[in-house]
Amino acid sequence: MSHSQEMIFTLYGDYIRHRGGEAWTGSLIELLGLFGLSGQAVRSTLSRMSQKGWLESRKVGRYSFYSLTPKCLQLLEEGARRIFQPRRDPWDGRWHLLTYSIPESKRHLRRRLRRRLLWLGFGALNQATWISPRDLRAEVEQIVDALHLRPYVEFFTAEHRGFTSDEEIVARCWNLKRLNDYYTAFIARYEPPFQEHQARLMAGDSLDPQECFVQRFMLVHEYRSSPYVDPNQPLELLPDDWAGERAIQLFQQYHNLLAEKAEAFVDSVFAKAPQISSQ
Repeated sequence: MSHSQEMIFTLYGDYIRHRGGEAWTGSLIELLGLFGLSGQAVRSTLSRMSQKGWLESRKVGRYSFYSLTPKCLQLLEEGARRIFQPRRDPWDGRWHLLTYSIPESKRHLRRRLRRRLLWLGFGALNQATWISPRDLRAEVEQIVDALHLRPYVEFFTAEHRGFTSDEEIVARCWNLKRLNDYYTAFIARYEPPFQEHQARLMAGDSLDPQECFVQRFMLVHEYRSSPYVDPNQPLELLPDDWAGERAIQLFQQYHNLLAEKAEAFVDSVFAKAPQISSQ
């Protein structure tokens, strides 16, 4: 996925989704221009995303508008739930396993299933067996039915009786060290500006709306990559030095701290759009 497309997903997911899901091209160019994207790059990316079914274009005279398709809205809403509402329920000690035997003639669907399982937080126990400490049967059933793979997939719930520890299973199936390193770097990058902005507000200083938008956008844009690799493991299975909890707390606190000014800035940009009613 291109850098410009990722930026547009972030903008629609955190702002435009809450404003009716449609935006004038001029507004998108102005907002994304703050991050170095040219007008031509924005227009080209919007066109490609429309061709791929992520956005729907609408032209009124010389003005172009782009709105979320149901497919894109579903993706953004699922991502938002992973970011803002990660599961916190304790582990019941059981493992949930998915196995499949998919014919070679359907290998393209097998690849899509694997990608979706990774996104849900499953780990590969072996080539055709995937495992999770979370009961995700409802989500798996939805994916399997969407891919028309129900005859080839089985789902089990089991207890681990040997011969390794649960922690060793986690280490085998998920690369938590890499994820923990990511969270540690995220904290190191965003804790200082969060403390600075918080202190300025407590002292009665005003924050520039554009500055708040830029910082909040980049906060979300960087953090968006973590839910797609974070399996959202129960705390009982995480290492003692796990930085994910502080990273999540920092993200949500900083996101809320900048919200009012950032949202006001986006509103001011949207107010410049031509006043044309949607069809």
